[in-house]
Amino acid sequence: MKDPNDSFFIGRVKSLKFAIKGVWLLLTTEHSIMVQFSIGILVVVLGFVMDISAIEWMFQLLAIGMVLVAESLNTGIEKLSDFIHPEYHERIGFIKDISAGAATFAAVIAIIIGMIIYLPKFS
Repeated sequence: MKDPNDSFFIGRVKSLKFAIKGVWLLLTTEHSIMVQFSIGILVVVLGFVMDISAIEWMFQLLAIGMVLVAESLNTGIEKLSDFIHPEYHERIGFIKDISAGAATFAAVIAIIIGMIIYLPKFS
């Protein structure tokens, strides 16, 4: 709960603390995030090895971020859905499938971006 005595700055610091806690929870408890984060690190290393351009870096980092954000939101929706309705329910399953589909869109686009950047460097 918000403390009315907190200054604007203190409020932002507290918000940042919660956000960092959320990142830590995702990276230490969610296997899909662990895998995608690891792939992101590997692709960043590959970017340095292949000496990609500034524009390629921008697209690569945007793609990595897009996948991590989409998967994080998917995880949040799944956790909330399971909390609201722990037993299987067709409509909850539909919502969770749509959420997973959004993360899949992000992953497919990221793969395409990676192919556009790296395939010409290997041919």
